[in-house]
Amino acid sequence: MELKDLFYGIQDFFVNVAFAPLDWIRELQDSSWVAANLINIVFIIVVSVAFVYWCIQLNKFDSQEHHNLNS
Repeated sequence: MELKDLFYGIQDFFVNVAFAPLDWIRELQDSSWVAANLINIVFIIVVSVAFVYWCIQLNKFDSQEHHNLNS
């Protein structure tokens, strides 16, 4: 086994296996834009919910007086 066979194996894995879902999404885009971008919509929703939760937790912490250095 030569070293180039290893690199051809890595190429074969990524082209035919790892990126196969992305090829499917690219073909899906022609028929339905919303279905192709569903993963992006889900990520936007998750990040928005996390940001709102983070802001609420920051407000709770700021409203408490126990983090004052003078006490």
